[in-house]
Amino acid sequence: MRLGVLDVGSNTVHLLVVDAHPGARPLPAHSHKAELRLAQLLDGNGAVGPDGIEKLVGVVKDALQAAEDKGVEDLLPFATSAVREASNADDVLARVKAETGVELQVLTGAEEARLTFLAARRWFGWSAGKLLVLDIGGGSLEVGYGIDEEPDAAVSLPLGAGRLTAGWLPGDPPSADDIRALRRHVRAEIARTVGEFSRFGAPDHVVATSKTFKQLARIAGAARSADGLYVQRELKRNSLETWVPRLAAMSTAQRSALPGVSEGRANQLVAGALVAEAAMDLFEVESVEVCPWALREGVILRRLDHMGSA
Repeated sequence: MRLGVLDVGSNTVHLLVVDAHPGARPLPAHSHKAELRLAQLLDGNGAVGPDGIEKLVGVVKDALQAAEDKGVEDLLPFATSAVREASNADDVLARVKAETGVELQVLTGAEEARLTFLAARRWFGWSAGKLLVLDIGGGSLEVGYGIDEEPDAAVSLPLGAGRLTAGWLPGDPPSADDIRALRRHVRAEIARTVGEFSRFGAPDHVVATSKTFKQLARIAGAARSADGLYVQRELKRNSLETWVPRLAAMSTAQRSALPGVSEGRANQLVAGALVAEAAMDLFEVESVEVCPWALREGVILRRLDHMGSA
């Protein structure tokens, strides 16, 4: 059947259409994206303002039309940290449902981490052994660890690249003092969770998902997206440590000229790099392999599992 996943994230609203059935690999058929930057549309009280809600409703309507055009039989709509943490989340969800008919499922941070972990496990298989999975979104950092399809430990931290950029790095390029303050904050937040994972022992394989890690790997020399899903892409910590100060010294325009860096994400790349560097350092990871599957694929796989057991 043809499934559609509608992901209302902190940066983008993304419709992914796949052809799928239980026991088979989901095959991408269509992708429809809109850069809404919902996390940056919050007011001083943490609420999505009328303009932001109006834009969200419009983007969801466009995604619904695209899903209909592509013959989607079953739509799986969900929202992550930007909606989850908005002070008027219930109003936002009610307005979207009233005007579009779409009832967004708001995922908890732990659910995000578990579903992303499931996607990575299915991609790399059982031979990968104990997996540590890192995912940097616009609003949060998810970490999952385990040997099965359900992680033994899963946490979500408010360390998304968009959130941190808006709250900590106002300059372009950011000031050295702001960079240092954000670095301290990020490392303190991650350090609180390391013990929860270290008690399970060292992972056999460390995986990174998300646009942030893909872009960091690309500027550090990994293969282009155009080279295909099955090309191995790796990001080494020593290479990232070299790039962090270089990225911090660049303007947004200069970063957007780097290979693999989209214009819309260039302003968030410094914050994302600081989170990636801190996570790899504190979890004592020398390199990560970039996984092409992440949260959206995890949602699809969970739905297929339920279909197969029905």
